[in-house]
Amino acid sequence: MIKVDLSNTGLNALDKEFPNEEVKRIHKMIFDKTGAGSDFLGWLDWPESYDKKEYAQMQQTANELKDKIDYLVVIGIGGSYLGTRAADDMIRGLHPTNGVKLIYAGNTISSTYTAQLVDFLKDKNYGICVVSKSGTTTEPGIAFRVFEQELVKKVGEEKAKDLIVAVTDRSKGALKQLADNKGYATFTIPDDIGGRFSVLTPVGIFPLMVAGVNTDNIFKGAQQAMKDLQADDLTNPAYQYAVARNLLYRQGYKTEAFVSYEMQMQMVGEWWKQLFGESEGKDGKSLLPSSMIYTTDLHSLGQWVQQGTRGVMFETVVDIKKPTMDLEIPMDADNLDGLNYLKGKTFHEVNQTAEKGVLDAHWHDGKMPNIVLNFDSMDDVMFGYLVYWFERAVAMSAYILGVNPFDQPGVEIYKHNMFKLLGKPGVK
Repeated sequence: MIKVDLSNTGLNALDKEFPNEEVKRIHKMIFDKTGAGSDFLGWLDWPESYDKKEYAQMQQTANELKDKIDYLVVIGIGGSYLGTRAADDMIRGLHPTNGVKLIYAGNTISSTYTAQLVDFLKDKNYGICVVSKSGTTTEPGIAFRVFEQELVKKVGEEKAKDLIVAVTDRSKGALKQLADNKGYATFTIPDDIGGRFSVLTPVGIFPLMVAGVNTDNIFKGAQQAMKDLQADDLTNPAYQYAVARNLLYRQGYKTEAFVSYEMQMQMVGEWWKQLFGESEGKDGKSLLPSSMIYTTDLHSLGQWVQQGTRGVMFETVVDIKKPTMDLEIPMDADNLDGLNYLKGKTFHEVNQTAEKGVLDAHWHDGKMPNIVLNFDSMDDVMFGYLVYWFERAVAMSAYILGVNPFDQPGVEIYKHNMFKLLGKPGVK
């Protein structure tokens, strides 16, 4: 369901440029769980080993909740929200006309954003899903205080109990204690799965259930990816991608741009940036993950991509074969815009043609390498597939780079400085 095309990269046969034996060694290290960070490899077999009993409980709770609300406020940041938003945008599109609408809080400390969201919800029927392992992360913590109190004020404590769900630690932490004290339903973030790998856990699955997304199909896609990625060598497409991006990095490229021609893939790009940036950005190493949406960004960044500084960036282009929806370009009697030559063609046909033209221009004229990832579609099965596919790719890629894919020690530095400036007790 994902094929890797390296014809626009200048890379020769990968097994001639990178030893297959090294891929096999790292593959074994991943599955034997002997590498750095191996305590956080719970995602590796999660598509098959997930807790079926808890899954059924989530379905029951989600079905009860979605009959009572029109909006679900998903409160979380980073891996506690990006995967959910990526899935919902990709699968349902940016303007879904059915199901519960997901809106997001706790992913920013912006006062205006949060205050406007409070005002927007005043006359709406809504529930809350708060996602936090500890319950003490600043952004979702203060947002939950606000929206919980607003909801209780609106419907009362007893009704609020049925409208608030926490996804958190199984038995400990501030959020788990709060939820138990107040009678909120809770679901578990597994101890051995880090946030950026957690979208297939209750972190992402429960809000998507409330939205009406077919999460059974998401798991079918992830399970299919598990089957398709069994090879321990460079016949494995996820490993092809991991090796190719590392070879380009060794050539001196510093940035990888995740490019899609579909607006509903924008948040997939944001999820991908965290997955690769947080997994690999250590020890003064790694590519900078960035993202663009074409053809939109061709009208702002296209000049730089075509003729700007060379040798610093390559593109990873997602090629979607089948759009979620399509429409035909009509004829206009006056033809003042001169576009009647496109009548009868569909938007997707034109989009695909634009993609071919851009690939040719960027590689042959602009000398900008392009890894092309061919995706079948943008549905629920495809989302589950791509999640597992990229998780396997980043594990291989980070170990090739020589870093621990599963920690993030650097993010604690800014937090310490912020807490110190805010006067948090005990922080010096």
